[in-house]
Amino acid sequence: MGILGKRKKIEVLENEIRSYQMYIKPLEELVREIRTRQHEFDNHMNAILNMHYTIDNYDDLVKAQSEYIKGMYTENSRQLIALLKISDKILAGFLYSKILSAKPYIKIDLEVKSLDIISSISEHSLIEIIGTLVDNAFEAATEDKPNVKISLASSHHKLIFEISNETENLSLDEVSRFFEKGYSTKNKDKESRFESKHGYGLYNAKILSKKHGGDVTVSLDYVGDRQFITFRVEI
Repeated sequence: MGILGKRKKIEVLENEIRSYQMYIKPLEELVREIRTRQHEFDNHMNAILNMHYTIDNYDDLVKAQSEYIKGMYTENSRQLIALLKISDKILAGFLYSKILSAKPYIKIDLEVKSLDIISSISEHSLIEIIGTLVDNAFEAATEDKPNVKISLASSHHKLIFEISNETENLSLDEVSRFFEKGYSTKNKDKESRFESKHGYGLYNAKILSKKHGGDVTVSLDYVGDRQFITFRVEI
């Protein structure tokens, strides 16, 4: 291996170490939060088990226990636990840090379809690609359209990541140009903000994906009269 090859290998290793150092802390915070919730869960279970001391009517007891359980088991808790269980801990820490930093009005629906996340791409490059898509989706979310759906899966030794949110007035022509170098909709329409870094984010993400044998695609879907945009990474 020549000097340039050795330097390149060292650079890759340094990037991996930086990614680990940057996102292992959010992962540790996630672990602490889950442990805290486990302690709270034990207290909730004691409360449920002892309700019969104060409620002697069977129907009222069942109703009270049911309402209490619904209140303690939130969708957010389920998502965080699933995120903690995935095999790629760097990705878990990264996504958790993004969830924490999202604007308060953004409603994130995270679905983990596979716990074993397998991909041949380096962690540093993977974070760069997914980070671009997450940033775009969060920037495009508004108080009127706050929902962002994230799906994480793995199939045939490849990572499959999807992120979508509601939009409007996007044409197929605009969508087809999202990956052009320098193309951006930000200055054209406040409702269309699906490009970061002044039109180079998606272009760079697609180039980087293809370099590692993957791809980034985008699609428009409709549910009734509502328009949704979805970015998909398979790598």
